Amino acid sequence: MELNGVTIDDTYAEAFPTWVARVIITAVTEEWAYKAAVEATGFATSAIGCPCEAGIESFLSGDETPDGRPGVAILICAGKKKVKEQVVERLAECILTAPTTAVFDGLPDAEERIAVKLHFFGDGYEYKKDVGGRNCWVIPTMNGEYVGEEDFGIVKGVAGGNFFVMGENQMAALVGAQAAVDAIASICGVITSFPGGIVASGSKVGSTKYKFMPASTNEKYCPTLREKVPDSKVPEGVKAIYEIVIDGVDEDAVKEAMAEGIQAATTVPGVVFISAGNFGGSLGPFKINLADIL
Repeated sequence: MELNGVTIDDTYAEAFPTWVARVIITAVTEEWAYKAAVEATGFATSAIGCPCEAGIESFLSGDETPDGRPGVAILICAGKKKVKEQVVERLAECILTAPTTAVFDGLPDAEERIAVKLHFFGDGYEYKKDVGGRNCWVIPTMNGEYVGEEDFGIVKGVAGGNFFVMGENQMAALVGAQAAVDAIASICGVITSFPGGIVASGSKVGSTKYKFMPASTNEKYCPTLREKVPDSKVPEGVKAIYEIVIDGVDEDAVKEAMAEGIQAATTVPGVVFISAGNFGGSLGPFKINLADIL
């Protein structure tokens, strides 16, 4: 099929289950909430080599936060055992330490809960306080007080939704990928965890040559190897490919993000082909067909 004159591959994206926590960070200004969110989501691009996958989900106005201050919502995605550890460490090291911050549970209706007990940092000077109907702990700090909930909901989400933006040159593919990420940013419940939301080094499961590698370059999608790899999936005329990887609170959110991103990418001149990555079921049980979501 075609969309805006761009060929859409007859294929599917393969995704896998993950556990997701949503943390709302507020501060005296949006800028300071954002700075804390950036730190809290650092080194969290891919579960291949990072302790979790995390990213900024949305910006929130004071009307959308428990304490009436501007905020940023982040998603932290990992296995069920790891997600608690990552929420604790990232809140303790990156948000508690940031100026004027407070944190709140972004999934208050979730049945599964994790405890994030940071109040012991108060060394006995901490106390409980109601903030917007939330049961919070207050820790005295050098800039006043840190306020935070310590009970967070987690839900079983979907990680690894993806699509490839292929261009006739590098800049066309990059601008198309940027347009896709910008469109996805307006959708709640999803993140694109890689730098700028874009993956340049698409990978495959394992390695053909180096058995100790859990993942390696996906040679079938490397334009410079098109004439060297017999089963290359790089269409003729494509000089650059970028992958957009999406994690979300559920499959519907990931599908919506993929659809919006693809539609945006196809409006960019020089984008000529859209595809998606899958590994025949070896990565995960979710199969998201491009034709279906479009």
